[in-house]
Amino acid sequence: MSHQQESQEQHAGPPGDAGAAPAIELRSINKAFGPVQANKDVSLNIRPGSIHGIIGENGAGKSTLMSILYGFYEADSGEILIAGVPTRIRSSNDAIAAGIGMVHQHFMLVDNMSVVENIMLGAESGAILTSSVAAARAELERLERDYDLEVDPDALAGDLPVGQQQRVEILKALYRGADILILDEPTGVLTPQETDQLFRILDSLRQQGVTIVLITHKLQEIMAVTDHVSVMRGGEMIAHRRTGETSKEELAELMVGRKVLLRVDKAAPQAGETVLALESLTFVDRVGVKRVDNVSFSVRAGEIVGIAGVSGNGQSELLDLLSGIRPISAGRFAMMGQMFSAAHPLDPATMRDLKVAHVPEDRLRSGLVRTFAAEESAILGYHNDPAYNGRVLMNQEVIHEDCARKMADFDVRPPNASLKTANFSGGNQQKLILAREISRGPRLLLVGQPTRGVDIGAIEFIHRNIIAMRDSGSAVLLVSVELEEIMSLSDRIVVMFEGRIVGELPAHEANERLLGLMMANAAPERGEEAQPAAAAPEAPGA
Repeated sequence: MSHQQESQEQHAGPPGDAGAAPAIELRSINKAFGPVQANKDVSLNIRPGSIHGIIGENGAGKSTLMSILYGFYEADSGEILIAGVPTRIRSSNDAIAAGIGMVHQHFMLVDNMSVVENIMLGAESGAILTSSVAAARAELERLERDYDLEVDPDALAGDLPVGQQQRVEILKALYRGADILILDEPTGVLTPQETDQLFRILDSLRQQGVTIVLITHKLQEIMAVTDHVSVMRGGEMIAHRRTGETSKEELAELMVGRKVLLRVDKAAPQAGETVLALESLTFVDRVGVKRVDNVSFSVRAGEIVGIAGVSGNGQSELLDLLSGIRPISAGRFAMMGQMFSAAHPLDPATMRDLKVAHVPEDRLRSGLVRTFAAEESAILGYHNDPAYNGRVLMNQEVIHEDCARKMADFDVRPPNASLKTANFSGGNQQKLILAREISRGPRLLLVGQPTRGVDIGAIEFIHRNIIAMRDSGSAVLLVSVELEEIMSLSDRIVVMFEGRIVGELPAHEANERLLGLMMANAAPERGEEAQPAAAAPEAPGA
């Protein structure tokens, strides 16, 4: 193949089947938001009846491109063809009319309505609701049969597990006549078993002629399920590959523009004294639900303990208890030589005095102030440090220089300490928080979802820094819904289900299948054996 032919294939997309128009053809799509060019002359062909992956770093333009295809935005210039027909898409109604459906990362279901009510919501077939429900139920039965998407039509959406809720979202799109499905990060809240189930559903849809566009940052999923993959960088479409002719390493390099280390290299842990020990720790929320239920385990200096579990099984509340954000209902924990309980609560200021750092799960809600300058966000929680304060006013020069140094050490881009926090990408916001928390050399690091919404280049950097923390002798408690991250970083893994510890094992014994079963509380016998019989903590570190 000549260089000209290769360039043409890379920038026009994979050719469609002979004699068949592409299911989707985008020609020279441009979209700008003020001075920011989000999409630059983007062209793409997607074959009918295929699964096509689109990948790229944060800010690469893939979400903007899919938002244009689904009608959330209208392109400034360029052309969209659906099945060979030029189509103007100005709203999601236009997209639905063109046969395009979208399954969002965060489901759009009404929890207190049934499955059939959710599916017909906004697409009722007539003025008489009874006949409309009957027609919807009959169509739902057909779709379930044709696409192997069985779900109880009378169940309340809020009572369904997340894998079933996702099926309902797919059924909603098919009910509206979609033969093109866009899925945005569809496995973010699924167990490995639910992910396998989803992939079987996508394969069934493909066999029935449905075209699927998959947006994901998980390269192993791209390799496992797609036929073709397109790579975006800096708002441009820079490469197209047949999945069977590429590799995770090549795709990562195309995304970032340099070679990326996909595995986590680390030596064996040198575990020391216990710095955190939990005994029967419990948290009951305001409506009486036990979110953390009788949890006991410990973390030692020089090791990383990972907590695995499907989102919403008590991990978030556990981190909040250990960082002093939520009150303890029962039980206790010892941290850095001090004991904390309902009678002797921890507060975040005391936590910092004990040299405990906290990287929260939700960086925008709990870790940063969007309207603050980066240099202000970079001292949150430490703003009373005498180094930052003069006799009357804060020492702005010291604060500015401190932030500039952190930005250089943690590769925060752009390295502008005066820029508002909101103007940084998610990955750079995360680096700013890590710089703030890690740079003080904490003895214990509590870190939640360290790479959520972060591109692959920043993931590599963040993982390297967490390992460096461990190797320097700090204890690390890691919460992540990404099993690959948990298995790569952790020395020991604790699994939570419905607020309880249902398993614990060394990381080298873990695999996705076993952890997935444990996360669903379906691993035989491990549930009874795994809860460690922790003795009363003895003020670790004393």
